[in-house]
Amino acid sequence: MSVSSAKKVLMNESRAIAKLADRIDRGFNEIIDTLAKNKGRIIVTGMGKPGFIAQKVSATLSSTGTPSLYLHPAEALHGDIGRVTRDDVIIAFSNSGETEELLKLLPIIKKIGARLITVAGNRKSTLAKNSDFVIDSSVRREACPMGLAPTTSTTAMLAIGDALAVALLERKNFQPKDFALFHPGGTLGKRLILRVEDIMRRKDETPLVSKGVRVKDVLLKITRMRAGSASIVDARGKLIGIFTDGDLRRHFDQGKDLLTRKVGDVMTRNPCSITPDRLAAEAFEVLRDKKIDEIPVVNNKGKLVGLLDVQDILKAGLV
Repeated sequence: MSVSSAKKVLMNESRAIAKLADRIDRGFNEIIDTLAKNKGRIIVTGMGKPGFIAQKVSATLSSTGTPSLYLHPAEALHGDIGRVTRDDVIIAFSNSGETEELLKLLPIIKKIGARLITVAGNRKSTLAKNSDFVIDSSVRREACPMGLAPTTSTTAMLAIGDALAVALLERKNFQPKDFALFHPGGTLGKRLILRVEDIMRRKDETPLVSKGVRVKDVLLKITRMRAGSASIVDARGKLIGIFTDGDLRRHFDQGKDLLTRKVGDVMTRNPCSITPDRLAAEAFEVLRDKKIDEIPVVNNKGKLVGLLDVQDILKAGLV
């Protein structure tokens, strides 16, 4: 029974959202134009469950480059309406369009001079009739079997809010670098901001040897510096090879003289490398695709400047 009920809810709400797409017309472009040209902030408001939707929409707008704040209608009636200026645009969410607290704000909004966009389930409502723009969020029925609890109607409002935010960020040509600016914390922000040079092991922290050094001494250096490989460079400091535990295993059956051989004879030549300006997230993709744990970091002249280990990426919280 529970599975059946859950499926009915999801089907009900998905059909409602699909029907919303049919209502999007040229009038939507006018709304986006108004929001894009707005010199102030976008004030989002709603009472009850639509109020929670309004909060989420305001947060989405703010995180995608459009200054926004949520205004509680009841608090607005007790002084918070002072946050609104004539340069702002207000987006009000109300299923009935007759929410008492919102209706009481209408004359004040008109006096201030802010423009009003209403997302409502009733285009003939008082709120809709007194708005500059109206988006029809009506649904055939709520997912609630009693038709009482706001379910499908609030899902529809949320979808419309997302449509507004995405259309607006595209109009503003909002780019990933801009997104990163507003998301400096957490994995998302780190993936968009952190570069290889921010988390790599510096040159003096990297086992660095010439090709004439004995394998035994290379292994000692790797162990002493707590790394998983050694980078081999020429006299100019240019990367020419890498020696890893994989190379050690591959040559182990060549006899006891392996430890006394020159590392240049058993190293992996022309290894995969990365530049310090690349995103750390891109470096992780390289490590994963190549199935390696470490990658040398070189400058644009091919000279070694550091080493990036998968453990450095894990410590940075990128994955």
